[in-house]
Amino acid sequence: MELVKKHTTQVDFETLDPKKYIIIKGARVNNLKNLSVAIPRNQLVVVTGLSGSGKSSLAFDTLFAEGQRMYVESLSSYARQFLGRMEKPEVDYIRGVSPAIAIEQKVNTRNPRSTVGTTTEIYDYMKLLFARIGTTISPISGQAVSRDTVSGISDTIHKKEEGTRFLVLAPLLKSEGRTLKKELELLLSKGYTRILAGDEILFIEDILPTVKTLEKEKIFILIDRATVQKDDEDNQFRISDSIQTAFFEGHGECIIDFVGDERISFNDKFEKDGIIFEEPSVNLFSFNNPYGACRTCEGFGKVLGIDEDLVIPDKSLSIYEGAIAPWKGETMKLWVEPLLKHGIEFDFPIHRPFEELTPEQQQLLWTGNKYFKGLDAFFQHLSAKMHKIQYRVMLSRYRGRTVCPDCKGTRLRKDAGYVKIDQASIIELVLKPIDNLIEFFKNITLSDYQKKVAGRILTEIENRLQYLMEVGLGYLTLNRLTASLSGGEFQRIKLATSLGSALVGSMYILDEPSIGLHPRDTKRLVNVLKTLRDLGNTVIVVEHEEEVMLEADQIIDVGPDAGVHGGELVFQGKLEALKKANNTHTAHFLNGTNEVKVPTQRRRWNNSILIKGARENNLKIPEVKIPLEVLTVVTGVSGSGKSTLIKKVLYPALAKIIGQGSTESTGKFDKLEGDYKKIKSIEFVDQNPIGKSSRSNPVTYVKAYDAIRQLFADQGLARQRGYKPAHFSFNVDGGRCEMCQGEGIQKIEMQFMADIELTCESCGGQRFKNEILDITYQGKHIAEVLDLTVEESLEFFEKQTAVINKLKPLFDVGLGYIRLGQSSNSLSGGEAQRVKLASYLGKGGSMKNEHNLFIFDEPTTGLHFHDIKRLLESINALIEQGNSVIIIEHNMEVIKTADWIIDLGPEGGTNGGQITFEGLPEDMVKLKGNHTADYLKGKLG
Repeated sequence: MELVKKHTTQVDFETLDPKKYIIIKGARVNNLKNLSVAIPRNQLVVVTGLSGSGKSSLAFDTLFAEGQRMYVESLSSYARQFLGRMEKPEVDYIRGVSPAIAIEQKVNTRNPRSTVGTTTEIYDYMKLLFARIGTTISPISGQAVSRDTVSGISDTIHKKEEGTRFLVLAPLLKSEGRTLKKELELLLSKGYTRILAGDEILFIEDILPTVKTLEKEKIFILIDRATVQKDDEDNQFRISDSIQTAFFEGHGECIIDFVGDERISFNDKFEKDGIIFEEPSVNLFSFNNPYGACRTCEGFGKVLGIDEDLVIPDKSLSIYEGAIAPWKGETMKLWVEPLLKHGIEFDFPIHRPFEELTPEQQQLLWTGNKYFKGLDAFFQHLSAKMHKIQYRVMLSRYRGRTVCPDCKGTRLRKDAGYVKIDQASIIELVLKPIDNLIEFFKNITLSDYQKKVAGRILTEIENRLQYLMEVGLGYLTLNRLTASLSGGEFQRIKLATSLGSALVGSMYILDEPSIGLHPRDTKRLVNVLKTLRDLGNTVIVVEHEEEVMLEADQIIDVGPDAGVHGGELVFQGKLEALKKANNTHTAHFLNGTNEVKVPTQRRRWNNSILIKGARENNLKIPEVKIPLEVLTVVTGVSGSGKSTLIKKVLYPALAKIIGQGSTESTGKFDKLEGDYKKIKSIEFVDQNPIGKSSRSNPVTYVKAYDAIRQLFADQGLARQRGYKPAHFSFNVDGGRCEMCQGEGIQKIEMQFMADIELTCESCGGQRFKNEILDITYQGKHIAEVLDLTVEESLEFFEKQTAVINKLKPLFDVGLGYIRLGQSSNSLSGGEAQRVKLASYLGKGGSMKNEHNLFIFDEPTTGLHFHDIKRLLESINALIEQGNSVIIIEHNMEVIKTADWIIDLGPEGGTNGGQITFEGLPEDMVKLKGNHTADYLKGKLG
């Protein structure tokens, strides 16, 4: 049933059944204009529209907020007393709300201990699996380590023939400071009467006078003498008791001597090859527990050490040319002079580039020899003089996060790797890509006993791994840090975890789950969403991806435009009906009446950067050229190695060479060649928040707030009262509200659920003291100005050139709808990225004569087709200023406008990491069997 064709159509919401529909009447949250909509239950519903049109306001701030508030109202009165001020969304009413689960883009953990394995709980099951059925293998002999038990020894004895005579012995261990005579007297007092010395049984009382003759003999305490009697139960109990006693007296060692046959030694310690091992337990495999964590890095996998890439940034230089950065200065060159002077004496090539030195020669620079002191000694010297500030500064310049030398980044103590299941340790398994790991568990070889113990655990592990495969994350490893995931990857991990819980009758609200997915993988994601729906859930997806819209049961289009020009329901129905309606920006792009045009001419390039031998993670690239002064798009299926090549290899390597520095360790590659020296700076424009605190916002980030504060300080009343620009800042004492410290909200920490943010009662969320709000410019005080959208502010400040110049780029990148004072916490990853782009565009004049390299990581995140068109105009403006741009992207609208495409693949994970194409889009579409080419053909006609 199509409820609303256009926003003018009238529907009687009073007559609708809340068992069949989720009914929202009169929503006015943020920019929503009295929006009413009925969302059918147990269907896959896509909410679309321009960026800032009100999609998230409808789905998250209205629908999910009401679901959360209703949940809180169901709690006990004790819990509710903390939440009494939770505001109801501004809406007439919402009926038929199910329990709501919101899965947003934001990676809401920066915990350096959180990994994919711990987030999905797969690692918890693996710890349990290894603790229950893991076999400890000695690294010396390669044999299984086990402890001998009383019952096991008893079974060994009873395998012998009936009537076989044997002795139960324990070695006599002398305590420190005690003579042999004293030991024997002590044994006598305990009730033992005989010992075995050599092959002779002796009475203790008889040998006490002549005990010195036995000083060099190996002596055993005779615990018991018996014969094998298989049917005598009393005899079996007696033997077990004697074995237990032997273990006690022998400090864990017991010897069974079959008279005239063999002597077998048993040990109840977990020992092999002279090493006592730790018995497998859950804590042994936990890097979040001091017991299981690596002692050196404390379970982080990285330590703060000396970063070789910072010490030797340009590996094309020789030692003579100054390859070693810390030995370049006037004072520190004293360290390199002995090497230059005496290098010939030990055959060291001081004129050969560092990258051409043998591994032994490179290592010699660190260890040194009798002729010169190496880099290790140099940094020890700096560490010894840490009391002097110049040495502290110098040391910090060359420090970086390096892989822990003990655990090699695996976080666990070394002996956790000795425990194996089917010849694999937990350390090896967490480093396998998920698509390989699932194969391991499907084909695992176990004994009948192990199958019985581990059956249920294995089922849970396989199910969860399968869900990760279904959401297109087969290329990740369980050891991957959660903080290093993109917003889309993190969202899909939460989606996979939700599938594992198999809830029914719920309302799932997802924020663009297709982010970071190649069109090839989007189909698999849609199948996952359908699975959630078919379980009996309502799945509401805020999305722009055409593939998802095609499969949706219903499309809700919010618009018609962004910000104050949006907030209305412009269409509800099926995709085909939307195309025919032709009344929204979405419809125009879907039916082809509007489009991102293919450039009539591709830019030509002469200069480039050449990366040779990139082999980080799954990369297998002999060489690849990155053109300069053009738009280069790096593409490929999810997990093919795009981000590894650009973010882990090119960016940190180039940043260190041009002296910009980078705390990130550089991925493995051989060398960088080409025209990289032309680049003056490198800017990585990612989706991380624009500031580290909730105080950061767009107007401060683009540096427009300085001019606005000066403007208010120049007003007559402000001068009369002696207000300075600082009084109009919410970041410092003076004019800000002291109750909320200029935040506008107060955060209440909840121990049993997520923190709750409530409007400050003192300032009513306006952030400033009342007397500061007396100062107005054109009838608005500072809090009202911060509440303006970018688009409104351009009109409001039209005569203030200094303010307009800083704010205009925000409008140009499609962010006219965001508010000037909007907290960075509320911006999506894509919005944060575009704010950064706007700040660079705002610097245009000062950057004109410099050649900068901009790297964008999926800038189309959260963008409607209409906004992608504007974004590309802004990015092309950067290139026209003489800069170079590299975009990591899956979106075909961006790929088709590229001057140069670098495609990685052919698949993800271990089956990827190769260059499958370099060249023009027109040449790419000629390829057969290439995933990107298959989808690009439709865009280039």
